[in-house]
Amino acid sequence: MTPTLSRLARCACMLLLPLSLLACGGDQLISGVDPYAPMVFKEGLTTMPLTPPNKSTLQPFYVSQTSVFKFAVDTDSILIGADGITRYIVVITNPSGESQAQYEGIRCDSFQWRLYGTYEGSSWKENPLGEWREIKTKVPNRYQAALAQGALCSFDSQEKNINTVIKSLNPNGFSGGTKPTNSFGIM
Repeated sequence: MTPTLSRLARCACMLLLPLSLLACGGDQLISGVDPYAPMVFKEGLTTMPLTPPNKSTLQPFYVSQTSVFKFAVDTDSILIGADGITRYIVVITNPSGESQAQYEGIRCDSFQWRLYGTYEGSSWKENPLGEWREIKTKVPNRYQAALAQGALCSFDSQEKNINTVIKSLNPNGFSGGTKPTNSFGIM
C-alpha cells in the first residue's frame, strides 16, 4: 500500500467514526426528551404529622428586631423532600405566651412557602386552601424568609443534608436575619 493510499484510508476512517457516532445519537425531539426544556414542578404527596410538636426538639431561631413573636422549629419534623420542598413544624409564640403550631413547606428554587395545616386542640387540621405564596423579606414577622435564608436553602437550591440544616439553626451561627450575599455584597 502506498503512503498516499494509506493516508486516504486513515482520513476516511476518521470521517466515518464521528458520522457513525452522530447517527447513533438520535433526535432528542423525536424521542420526546429535550434537555433544554424547563422543568415542570410536581409536588409530592404531603401527609400531615401524626404527633404534636416535640417540646424537647424545638429550636428557637432569630427573625428580626421588629418581630414581637418568638419562633421555633421542631427539628424532628424537618423533611427534605425529593420534590424540592422542605417541610417542617414551626411554633409561633405571641407576647402573652400563647402559641400556635403550623406545618409548612418551603421551595427554595422559587422562594415560596405553603401552609399545609395547623395543630388545633389535640390534632392536626389540614388547610384545604393552602397554596404556594411568595416569601416576604421586608415584613417584621418574616420567619419563612429567616428559615429559608438561614438554614433550609443554599441560595436558590434546597439544602439536602439534614445535619447541615440543624447545624445552621444553631442560634450562635444562624444567619436567617440577613440575606445571603456574594463576596461583593450582591445577591
